[in-house]
Amino acid sequence: MDFDLLYAIQSMRNPFLDSIMVFVTNITGSYGQLWLFIGICLCIFKKTRKCGITITCSYLDMLIIGQLILKDLIARPRPCHIDQSIDLLVDRPSSYSCPSTHSGWAFSAATSVTFYFRKFGIALLVLAAIISFSRMYLFVHFPTDVLLGIVMGIVSSLLIKNLVEKLYSKNKII
Repeated sequence: MDFDLLYAIQSMRNPFLDSIMVFVTNITGSYGQLWLFIGICLCIFKKTRKCGITITCSYLDMLIIGQLILKDLIARPRPCHIDQSIDLLVDRPSSYSCPSTHSGWAFSAATSVTFYFRKFGIALLVLAAIISFSRMYLFVHFPTDVLLGIVMGIVSSLLIKNLVEKLYSKNKII
């Protein structure tokens, strides 16, 4: 089923979408560094600090659990490793496929921002959805990899936001 959906997405390829998908998948960096940078920058200002802490901690959660633990534990080959007949628009990744940490980082950051700044967060959720779709369009993740990444990102953000709020309410962090 995963390949059926991926092949259907491949039938949509065209030069215009190719350039958009490569851009959105690369905008955050190969390890989602943009989200970490945004989180750290938001930590500087008191008005945005809780959001920044939530983004930064969610990023680290996805890095440790998603990238460093689950990818090797699940050890699922990427679609581009299984079917090498599809021309890739990006460099062939060397890591395993599941979960999609690009999707996880994007959704954890977007969800975090939505908790504190709803209008801007909604725009970031749309961007996160496009980034997640780009991973399938570029044939580097299966739909289930992307779905797991999205769920992990949202859950991580929710849990960390609740922890940050508890710590703030107990004056444990400033």
